[in-house]
Amino acid sequence: MLFRLFAALLATLTLSAPAYAAQCGGDFNTFVANMSREAASAGVSREVISSAFAGVTPDANVLNFDRRQRGTFRKSFEEYAATRVIPARIKRAKSLMGKHAQLLTRVEKQFGVPKELLMAIWTLESDNGTGDMGKLPVVRTLATLAHDCRRTELFQGELIAALKIVQRGDLPLRDLVGAFAGELGQTQFLPSSYIKYGVDYDGNGHVDLRHSVPDVLASTANLLKTNGWQAGAPFGEGTPNFQVMREWNRSEVYRKTMALFAEKLGQP
Repeated sequence: MLFRLFAALLATLTLSAPAYAAQCGGDFNTFVANMSREAASAGVSREVISSAFAGVTPDANVLNFDRRQRGTFRKSFEEYAATRVIPARIKRAKSLMGKHAQLLTRVEKQFGVPKELLMAIWTLESDNGTGDMGKLPVVRTLATLAHDCRRTELFQGELIAALKIVQRGDLPLRDLVGAFAGELGQTQFLPSSYIKYGVDYDGNGHVDLRHSVPDVLASTANLLKTNGWQAGAPFGEGTPNFQVMREWNRSEVYRKTMALFAEKLGQP
């Protein structure tokens, strides 16, 4: 599974997450009951809450994975990029750039993020929606991480955001599946980022980052634009835009890989 946005956004979310009152640790069912009250206070309907939390149990695999995530990037940039920026991926990405040329041009014009970088992110995160986007029930994953007291406030916020995605009608509960930190969709947004940066770019009234390519690409570009992306400026190592890319992933190795992939896509 590709390195996810969790590492990229953790520090920011830890600082900005709202305060929630549910007591972490202790009996899991009591914790879920308290989170149900928090969700209701945040405007989530009783129907959504009941459906989402029905039969939910903690997931030991999620906790084990979370503890192993520390220090994921032990490889050098050269070692890491060699396994990610490969001919088959570049070929597919270039083909998709042709297929979605009009869409990519429209997104780049509106948000200022180069189409090559958007395609690089889309490819690296999920092989353009054909790869592993995660198969874990997001509510269970986030409830497990929120119940754990190490970063409960962060994940309580993510859990509420996940319920709001269902409340808004963006995704039905059956499609609220993702990776080991609750990341969703073809470019792996945490639920809070889904709510904050998601764009309904196909005009159907919903932000669908699992199935809608226009929504995926526009939302990805919107995240970067909102965080200070400078249209027309370079984005290689040492540039202001390279720093903006920290909002996508804090790892320098990963950001350099993003830039390299984009560079390859711009070559004949």
